[in-house]
Amino acid sequence: MDNPLVKLAPQLFGDYPKSFLKLFNQVYISPGNNKDYIKESLWKAFEYGSRHHEGQKRLSGEPYFNHCIEVANTLASWNMDYTTIMAGLLHDVIEDTNTTIDDLEKDFDKDLANLVDGLTKISGIEFSTRKEKQVGNFMKMLLSVAKDIRVIIIKFADRMHNMKTIEYLPKIKQRRIAIETRDVYSPLAHRLGMSSVKSQLDDLTFKVLNKLEYNLIDSKLKTTKRQRKKLIKSYISPIESGLIKYSIKSEIYGRSKSYFSIYGKMIARNKNFEDIYDLYAIRIVVTKLEECYTALGVVHNIYTPVQERFKDFIATPKSNGYQSIHTTIIGTDGKMVEIQIRTKEMDNIAEIGIASHWIYKEGRKKSNDLGSDIKWLRELIEILKNESSDPKEFMDLLKIDLFDGEIYVFTPTGDLIQLPIKSTPVDFAFQVHTQIGMRCLGAKVNHKLVTLNEELKSGDVVEIITGKKQTPSISWQKFVVTSKARNAIHKYLNFNNKTQSVKLGREILFKTLRRLKLYSQKTLYLDSYTSFGYSDEDSYLSSIGHGKLTFREIHNKINPEQAKIEHRSAYKKIGDAIGGVLRPKDGILLDGINSLMIKYGKCCSPIPGDDVTGFVTRGRGLTVHRSKCYSLPLVTKEEERLVPVDWNIPRDSTFNSRLKIIGVDYKGLLKDLSECIGGQNINIASVDIKVNGVVATAYFIVQIKNRRQLDRLIKKLLNVKHVDSVERVGR
Repeated sequence: MDNPLVKLAPQLFGDYPKSFLKLFNQVYISPGNNKDYIKESLWKAFEYGSRHHEGQKRLSGEPYFNHCIEVANTLASWNMDYTTIMAGLLHDVIEDTNTTIDDLEKDFDKDLANLVDGLTKISGIEFSTRKEKQVGNFMKMLLSVAKDIRVIIIKFADRMHNMKTIEYLPKIKQRRIAIETRDVYSPLAHRLGMSSVKSQLDDLTFKVLNKLEYNLIDSKLKTTKRQRKKLIKSYISPIESGLIKYSIKSEIYGRSKSYFSIYGKMIARNKNFEDIYDLYAIRIVVTKLEECYTALGVVHNIYTPVQERFKDFIATPKSNGYQSIHTTIIGTDGKMVEIQIRTKEMDNIAEIGIASHWIYKEGRKKSNDLGSDIKWLRELIEILKNESSDPKEFMDLLKIDLFDGEIYVFTPTGDLIQLPIKSTPVDFAFQVHTQIGMRCLGAKVNHKLVTLNEELKSGDVVEIITGKKQTPSISWQKFVVTSKARNAIHKYLNFNNKTQSVKLGREILFKTLRRLKLYSQKTLYLDSYTSFGYSDEDSYLSSIGHGKLTFREIHNKINPEQAKIEHRSAYKKIGDAIGGVLRPKDGILLDGINSLMIKYGKCCSPIPGDDVTGFVTRGRGLTVHRSKCYSLPLVTKEEERLVPVDWNIPRDSTFNSRLKIIGVDYKGLLKDLSECIGGQNINIASVDIKVNGVVATAYFIVQIKNRRQLDRLIKKLLNVKHVDSVERVGR
């Protein structure tokens, strides 16, 4: 092209470079798509990449952009959409030139820019260990970085060409890249069903890491190539003749095992190359599904089948959608050969990347693994079956949000832990080990102390602080998200709750019997659990402890003639009984009874100085509320259980009170509020602050001695700069 105008605008003169024409001729263009538009778009990327990589050389001495063209050619051969092929042409422009993501988005579009950005991020991740756990985690990390699965597919094409030209790199770097390919990219291709990619990567890796063995197998395969072709043809010819009789159009061919697979068989069976007979398989591809079974009958009519090696994956497809009939036959020479029979559609799906053999090829059956991977495989089937050249439609099909609901955090030793989004340090602790979760006392995230309900983010380093006496709290159930944490906490609390309620129920029953001078009948009362529908004594006592079954109900049924106990007196006696079970709480007098189990209502958090009312609960003592508490109207149907109470407190007692503070947000607001509260010699139990626009809403739980101290604090807080209102609120 002597004319510079031709070079700048070949689309006007029709004189494109041969390398571009070769690429374009491979691109699949579905009916209804504009061929000229696709050609123009591809040329724009081709010219852009060529111009930005101009002058750059690979270690082999060839122009660097040749590598990008080869990557694009591979993607085109896989029937990828033209946007992905364009990304293949431009996959190194950010890393190796002055081009930025913003430049690509401006010159092309956001979709292509995101693909190239994902590839650039992946290039920055280096794999450094062969531990099986880390291999799996590394693959997950790659996929979490590459939100669009096309990024991984482009990376496969890039890695394949780099492995083909790896001999120009230093030996140490060759080995590192080969190990990474073997341990990460080849298994990942396998899990994505890209069997041809896996085979090629395996052989290229094998050539680097086991060069002597590779060369040995290579030379033996070359010397036996003619003989193998002749043997395969001798198997195929009778089958072709048999299918012609039934007017079945077919494509029959033999395929050799990969070098790496042959080597694996030699090692596993401890045999020489000459002793490995199943070096190849014969594939029969027909047009219709019913022809598969006709072909099977033809094969079995000609050759003796090995019954235990017959599998019908058409009648019972694999979980990943793979379909084919596999049968192994014994030829006239006594050798066993595997024959695969499938339709053209089944063959396309399998070859393009859905025939996932890894359930049995990796030497272990893990249905859970397949269950977690099936989402990508199902997506991939539909994408590859409905491949479109429209980049927007293709992206909608191919983009996988599989990892949008997951985060990846690290232990202090560098192990990667996968968790759902909104996970907390407690979820992390249980994920590491159940006992760590049970003893979780606190946590550090990125070396800073955090609350146990702190939401973790990808990349956080989490350290759990444990305590020997620490046990799960009921409050953990409000923020944990993993099923492992939820189940463990629920199980512990249920067991602990039942143990405590059984103990409490026994004490309530026995102490009440003593007060009523009926203790001699304790066996009668204990053995009456069946009368109340309980299967055992523990369930019966637990129900008493929970207040579901009262002493009055039991007494009325067992001793109806003595059931007329004066109502007020009964409550006093029950109150005394409860009081003897748990340590009495100082501060409340109940009509002369001060040994009652007392709780303070969380709905209103009463403090000394408030007008209060008591409510006697069934078997659980007394709950104290402020007289104007909004919860009290709920219990007015049982007014007989409302009792007058008064304060009787020691000097050093403190009570939690919740304050809501609203004001204008500014730098230092939290500091000023905290200093104001601390200046009154008041401890802060917790704080929560949220900002909406310029308005800040803070909730402080403070430890107050009495109402007078609280009123004084509210006045002080109202004097803090930009504070508009302070009010006492319940939970």
